[in-house]
Amino acid sequence: MLLRTWAIIQKEFIQTLRDRRSLAIQIGLPVFQLILFAYAIRMNVENIPMVVADQSLDVASRAFISAMETSGYFDVMEYLADEAAVVRAIDEGRAQAGIVIPPDFQSKVHRYEAEALLLIDGSDIFTSQTAYNAITAIAQTHTTEIVWSQLESSGRLTSARDLLPVDARVRILYNPNLADLIFLIPGMIATILQTQTITLTAAAVVREREAGTLEQLLVTPIKAGELMLGKMAPNTVIAIINMFTILAIGIFWFNVPFRGSFWAFTWLSFMYVFSGLGLGLLVSTVSENQKQSQQQAMLIMLVGLVLGGFIFPRYLMPTWVRIIGNLFPLTYFIPIARGIMTKGMTVPDLWEHIAALVIYVVLVMLAAIRAFRTEMD
Repeated sequence: MLLRTWAIIQKEFIQTLRDRRSLAIQIGLPVFQLILFAYAIRMNVENIPMVVADQSLDVASRAFISAMETSGYFDVMEYLADEAAVVRAIDEGRAQAGIVIPPDFQSKVHRYEAEALLLIDGSDIFTSQTAYNAITAIAQTHTTEIVWSQLESSGRLTSARDLLPVDARVRILYNPNLADLIFLIPGMIATILQTQTITLTAAAVVREREAGTLEQLLVTPIKAGELMLGKMAPNTVIAIINMFTILAIGIFWFNVPFRGSFWAFTWLSFMYVFSGLGLGLLVSTVSENQKQSQQQAMLIMLVGLVLGGFIFPRYLMPTWVRIIGNLFPLTYFIPIARGIMTKGMTVPDLWEHIAALVIYVVLVMLAAIRAFRTEMD
């Protein structure tokens, strides 16, 4: 068994090393993807373009606009005449938010009757959610400051607790500065590894079939499991090299903290790589040609990215959608990567995800071997 498996491993390594251009792409592409995603994806939206129609032009209206600007969330691009002009600016894409302040704003503030119209472009969901939350929070804070100032000047307020009887103190764990890369990098590592492992082996068996060498393998005494292991060996080495490379870039280039056990992360990453390679072999085995295997691999990677919890929280998804998401190894490894890197969690803390990943590896390899045996028969 070992001799037969070693022969296949040698054959696969020779084929891999012979195509140096493809090998360079396989090693360099994940690094490029990580750097591109890390610089391009931003969860914290700032400096949102805003237009203002200030029809009051008094101290109170200018203070309200200044509160929006100093928050860092908004940049006032233009001052316009009325609401119609603000809507037109948003329609034309010159701004994504707008404020309309009616006349006599200051006197209405003193009477607690002041109103301001806040317009947000809802076509960009990330920007609109950030703008809505920021405008609401800034407006409430500014209103509280006005009320506080008026009560102090009238002598009816002696301390802040007279106005705020509940002092809510927020402490954010693991990522106190809300740095988006601390959230994104572990998920990117998991996503890039899944993409590469599936891609590396998706054409492994079907390529042998198209080249006419599969029949030569069928007449040898080699078994399905031995062939699977042999074909996975060079791709496993490439995937592990890429894992170490992109992890080092994340830690030393993007300064993402690594709080957990490096060795636990390494072994669990190896298991995760094995699951992705097994899934790619299953795709390759059931495909009739390389084009079909590539299409199936792309579908798996796309659906896994959406349902695996990289960007969208899985607990918000319907039950049947979460069940579909369980068919992808990314679903189990993202909590592991984020738990070890960001929270410093240990293997016992993550036993449910680890157990699910182990079961997944066993099932996907058995499915790939069974499919290949059917092909051999």
